[in-house]
Amino acid sequence: MIHWLSLALQRLEETLVVILLTAMTLITFAYVALTNLYDLCYGLADLFPAVAGLLFVSGDYLLTVAQSMTWSVAATKACFAWFIFLGAAYAVRVNAHIGVDLLTRTLPPRLRRGVAATAIALFGLYAAVLVYASTEWVWLLAQVNIGAEDLHPFGIKVWHVALSAPVGMALVLLRLIEAFIQTWRGEPAPDERPDKAPATDAPDAPHLNTRGRST
Repeated sequence: MIHWLSLALQRLEETLVVILLTAMTLITFAYVALTNLYDLCYGLADLFPAVAGLLFVSGDYLLTVAQSMTWSVAATKACFAWFIFLGAAYAVRVNAHIGVDLLTRTLPPRLRRGVAATAIALFGLYAAVLVYASTEWVWLLAQVNIGAEDLHPFGIKVWHVALSAPVGMALVLLRLIEAFIQTWRGEPAPDERPDKAPATDAPDAPHLNTRGRST
């Protein structure tokens, strides 16, 4: 049951990250393309007088659409906020957070595992504090219910964007609990498993971390 939930959470994280990254790319591309195409239409109108009327009309339309996309920057920022926190949880799962293990690599496997478990516990405590604090913050924003900058026409409130903090850190906390259990049992980190990459250290190396990366 726990494995099934972990797998479902993994798929959800990956799907949301892909959706957010795609949305940010498409919105930015559309805005940049529109702001350059209308200028191109005006330039072509000067070069081809026979179709100048059509090109001017097209340029005016593209300019109007581009000027109406004042929400594009705010939408990209909102997507990026969610991307950051969901990405942090994903990075915990794949052991991708940057860390220095110059000292811990010299320790015996059991002691190294204990140090890693302690580090994960401290990180988990920090994540729990952030979950609590950000939840209170979002609750206050929800009471005020202010519309997000340039996104209020779409019904998006400030707290909808801020909700990324408690949700993302809660996912980080869940992943840290999973990493703590794996480390305590002496299971290898995701990037140390045979199907991911060849292990270079002892088989009971801690989840966090054995090759220059830690949470």
